[in-house]
Amino acid sequence: MALTDPGMAAPPLSLEHLPTPTGLVDLPRLQANCLRMAERADRLGVRLRPHVKTHKTAEVARLQLAGRATSITVSTLAEARFFAERGFADVLYAVPITPQRLPAALELARRLERFTLTLDHPRVAAAAAEAAASADLRLGVMLEVDCGAHRCGVDPASPEAVALAAQVAASPRLELRGLLTHAGHAYACPSLAEVAAVAGQEREVTVTLARALRQAGVGVGEVSVGSTPTICAVDHLTGVDEVRPGNYVFFDAFQAAMGSCGLEECAFTVLTTVVGCYPERRTLVVDAGALALSKDAGPTHLDPHCGFGVVCGAADCSPLPGLHLASLTQEHGTVRARTPQVAAAFPPGARLRIIPNHSCLAAACFDVYHVVDGDRVLDLWRPCRGW
Repeated sequence: MALTDPGMAAPPLSLEHLPTPTGLVDLPRLQANCLRMAERADRLGVRLRPHVKTHKTAEVARLQLAGRATSITVSTLAEARFFAERGFADVLYAVPITPQRLPAALELARRLERFTLTLDHPRVAAAAAEAAASADLRLGVMLEVDCGAHRCGVDPASPEAVALAAQVAASPRLELRGLLTHAGHAYACPSLAEVAAVAGQEREVTVTLARALRQAGVGVGEVSVGSTPTICAVDHLTGVDEVRPGNYVFFDAFQAAMGSCGLEECAFTVLTTVVGCYPERRTLVVDAGALALSKDAGPTHLDPHCGFGVVCGAADCSPLPGLHLASLTQEHGTVRARTPQVAAAFPPGARLRIIPNHSCLAAACFDVYHVVDGDRVLDLWRPCRGW
């Protein structure tokens, strides 16, 4: 596999040569995750517009799409520019746009074959229409709908939702391309059955609003839903056109605890080195702290003592049940061992791998990923950074 950045040095040949902490991407696991989600979207009869915020690399995005299209979802305008430069022609910016970001959005609308904004407020819709008129452009817009997460989006049961959709559709400078939602509250579910119920709610809320808008004479082009847990759990997607999962490429300890995947499917890990070994107090200290793993608390609603990731062997990434990542400071992780003997088995210099609680946040701690297959380092991938 060729290096993605000719200016970068060749990757070391094996894990033992890597400095730590280092972000690792397991290529076979990644490829399998991408294939499974593409097949699931096909079975559900929907288009896959994958979110790229988890990895922020062109290499992974191409695996997600498998050469079928160049349609992706981004969470920052920096990501939109990064992927536009690498040939991705159809980009959805799935964060509500603010008036201050409209000039940058207009520039992207000029560069891309298809660039779509998200909004949920009439003031922003008016500002977008005015900016598009000044630039002599027409902007594509998705209306964000709150399906129960109560983060962003219009209340689908309110008259304001219909009024905002009508405002966008009536503007000669805006094109209402559809409705978008994200069931972020699925992450709080205590069981797969409850995740499936939230997935059904995500679908029904958005499809019902689309139907109501069409009956009111407001054209709705597409219904777009998706999160990794809901797409993994949903039984059907009647009325939905596209899905936007993202975390599934790497998965993580949180997704495994929820049942979206098994730990053996987690494709992003952090390689770390033991810097302190204290068998008398059943403790190890590793060089992966909050700046390598983030301080995401993980699935505490399922396991209050889950810690900050799953500790695994370095060579085969198999979980080590006798070790528990109990706390993090900036550059250090404290690992509790079940017995003094278990702690003593990992002297200073020993290597471990951590499956993070939240791969999106952990991956964001690294400006380069080392791509591995077993113990072999195959390539270096450099993700986009910034906003």
